Amino acid sequence: HKRFGGLVAVKNIGFDMREGEILGLIGPNGSGKSTVMKLIMGIERPDQGAVRVAGTDVAGWPAHRIARAGVGIVFQHSRPLHRQTVLENIKLALLPDSLLRLAAGAHVEARAREIAERVGLERVLHRHPPTLPFADLRRMELAKAIARDPQVVLVDEPFAGLTAAEVATFSALIASFREQGRAVLLVDHNVKGVAAVVDRVFAMYLGEPIAEGSASEVMANETVRRVYLGGTIETHARPELDKRGGPPLLDVRDVSVLYGKAQALQGVSLHVREQEFVSVVGLNGAGKTTLFNAISGLVPYTGTIAWGGEPLRSRGPGAIARAGIVQCPENRELFGSMSVQENLELGGQHLSPAERQGQLDWLLNLFPILRERQRQAAGTLSGGEQQMLAIARALVMKPRLLILDEPTLGLAPVILEQLSNALAELRR
Repeated sequence: HKRFGGLVAVKNIGFDMREGEILGLIGPNGSGKSTVMKLIMGIERPDQGAVRVAGTDVAGWPAHRIARAGVGIVFQHSRPLHRQTVLENIKLALLPDSLLRLAAGAHVEARAREIAERVGLERVLHRHPPTLPFADLRRMELAKAIARDPQVVLVDEPFAGLTAAEVATFSALIASFREQGRAVLLVDHNVKGVAAVVDRVFAMYLGEPIAEGSASEVMANETVRRVYLGGTIETHARPELDKRGGPPLLDVRDVSVLYGKAQALQGVSLHVREQEFVSVVGLNGAGKTTLFNAISGLVPYTGTIAWGGEPLRSRGPGAIARAGIVQCPENRELFGSMSVQENLELGGQHLSPAERQGQLDWLLNLFPILRERQRQAAGTLSGGEQQMLAIARALVMKPRLLILDEPTLGLAPVILEQLSNALAELRR
């Protein structure tokens, strides 16, 4: 059990994991999945109950002791040391736990390289994390987690933001833990990805267990379908757009971006008209986020970007946002110590009080969980709830052009349906 003030985050949760077994943990956003992982890892202390690793109750131990006892965790969001290389980040996880031994042994370098090769990082060993695509950051977190040779591996959202090919690669990596006798607890909203790799599924809702069994049994459960899958996602009819001429709302022509000597974008052109949805697709590292940041005025570029026929080069990011181009970034960029309500109000500061309140009312109806969490600090929300808040904060600004970078990251299927409805409403 775990309470946060008056909120019961986890209630009467219990399951077993054996050597070589992969257990999938699913549930809607805010159901307590990440809290369960934090309770196992010692990041949070349970109010009641036991967490046994190889027969020893570790509940309430500090995280570093639980790590020594054989538990490793791969967090949903990477927080590497940005000034160290990939190899140095992995070596750090291999260093001795003693202040009397500050130097790494000769074997550490070889072991770090071996782990990096195993997770597919051998080509980027000497690069720094800020220059890596999203998939390689996930690989690095996985490498750090397995560096201590854990018996139990907790993996939070391994498939989020990955292409189909990358999901297949990560699934094979996680499945290889089974052969090594490790137990794996896996949280992800990619239902197909989870079902393909796990032995059993444990489903939660509002902090409590609702179903357990094989993937097919749990997915067929009526309660799971209602609260997590949300039935079937319906497609919205695409309205015929006015094909008459005239300048587009956004016009990007021959845009290129360099990071030092690295070419991130080269000669990219696209245009977006009113009521039009444009998808930018590509592998991780292809430059999608760089393109969005160029449009938002966050990175220098060559070429031209025009908004309503006027060039944007002379405007700063704040002026561009107030002009109607609003980006919801992949890494959310929330103010963690501020409440949900404060984050939302901050997004609507340039609106009149009446306009701002109207937007807030609409968004809290769209994402009811945010209404319940209005006074809660953004940093204490679940990953999916933070994604809802990031999208809501962008929408509160009443954008004419909304840029969504990985909008489905960390969202349960039932929330995707709500988001789909919201985007259709925006088009109307």
